[in-house]
Amino acid sequence: MDRLLLIDTAMRLMGVGQLVLMALVVGRSGAPARIRWTTILLLTSVAAYLSVVSPTLHLWRSAAWPAILILSLNAPLALWVFALLIFERPIDWRLFGLALGVTLIDWAFALHARYVTHEMPLVASGMQHAIAFLLAAHAIAIAIANRGDDLLEKRRAFRLGFVVVVGVETLGVVVAESAYGLMRSDIWLMLLQSSTSLLAILAFGAAMLSANAELLFDADARPPERAPLSPAEHVLKGKLDAAMARRVYRESGLTIGVLADRLGTPEHRLRALINQRLGYRNFSDFLNSHRIGDARAWLGDPGKVDLPVLTLAMDLGYDSLAPFNRAFREATGTNPSDYRRSAILEKS
Repeated sequence: MDRLLLIDTAMRLMGVGQLVLMALVVGRSGAPARIRWTTILLLTSVAAYLSVVSPTLHLWRSAAWPAILILSLNAPLALWVFALLIFERPIDWRLFGLALGVTLIDWAFALHARYVTHEMPLVASGMQHAIAFLLAAHAIAIAIANRGDDLLEKRRAFRLGFVVVVGVETLGVVVAESAYGLMRSDIWLMLLQSSTSLLAILAFGAAMLSANAELLFDADARPPERAPLSPAEHVLKGKLDAAMARRVYRESGLTIGVLADRLGTPEHRLRALINQRLGYRNFSDFLNSHRIGDARAWLGDPGKVDLPVLTLAMDLGYDSLAPFNRAFREATGTNPSDYRRSAILEKS
């Protein structure tokens, strides 16, 4: 039994060391600040959890225990925010506030239980497990739903795998803790957790620490000079331009796979053309570059002054008003209604 505990502790410490190294590399990267700090928080939170549940480290005796504990409890929330940022989805701040509030309440109960009552209330533990399960499940759903938008094949696969694997691990932890308890000394269960976590950490660490720095995020760097299009790329770009001239970008639910089928070309070639040759980060950016151009023309047209913004968004291919408003604000710095008001007044 002592040997198994030693193996479990060694695997946890190796995983923690790898996570800290990954966090340092991300911290020194050129990633956008929000994604960089969220990634660091996620990695350190997972490291804190692996340490907290170790049956041999006894971190609760340390003066740093409250900080380590709150980090470990924040892992599901950090994963959820990370998934939203990496797949460029808006953050629901009401849900964020609710999840953070539940986490802080559970943290306070855990500290009280450790130092005073020595018994964790079931309601607090149940609330934390429920919100953790929902956040992890939603993070997985975000990754799967948006897996086709990224134009870089390796990064697309890595992002999807990273979020899904960490999410599934989180779901497994929540189920196990709900069934067996947080600090249950079942060595085989602990070994299963530490070994699977270490394997996942090593796999993702090897990929993240490779020469490809764009596996997780876009660096804030100027793109390199592009060589002239090859004959095959020139033909494909002609087909793409013709499709855009036919306004196919206004079709609701248009995906890069559907567009590739329309053009009679493999999807990976179209992805490479749009990203590496035309300079778009993802397929949504490419569509928005055309849709927002039409939106600005329509909003500035006195003949369309009574056209509701929602109708305009739907006609341009958006499924709802929120993504249109977000894309329009990112492109113009203002919302559609204010843009229309300014454009119409300038013409009058």
